[in-house]
Amino acid sequence: MQRVPVGLLSMNQQDPSLSGNGKNLAIVVKQNGRSTVQLKDIQNGSILPLRHLSRNQPHSSPSLSWSGRYLAVITQRGNRRLAVIEDRLKGKFYRLRLTGQRDPIRLSIAPDARQLAIQMAYKGKLRVEMFDLTNMIEPDLTLGISGS
Repeated sequence: MQRVPVGLLSMNQQDPSLSGNGKNLAIVVKQNGRSTVQLKDIQNGSILPLRHLSRNQPHSSPSLSWSGRYLAVITQRGNRRLAVIEDRLKGKFYRLRLTGQRDPIRLSIAPDARQLAIQMAYKGKLRVEMFDLTNMIEPDLTLGISGS
């Protein structure tokens, strides 16, 4: 096992999510006192741009699709926690509509971005719900395999 070069990682980072192809790393860092998601290129350590996630903080629970095209994250608007997805290829932003008083706690996007699992809190209880994204976003089909 080899460690990633020191320049890529620094202190005060949490919630790492590695893209399936191993090229991108999403982490949550403290910036100006707020938890903010950052996306880094593993090879050169550069921070990659995120168009739609510069506001509605704090961020938590980042999750990347296989190629890193999609970044799913929990963000906050006012007192409400939201599950959102940024399509880095097309520059689009998607907010999942969660009915009732359910609050997302953690999430995980499938490598092909066809499904999203979200751990929800509702009336003091936790449960995991699955969401089908096939009618909402294009699949991340850069897996290098055909079929399933």
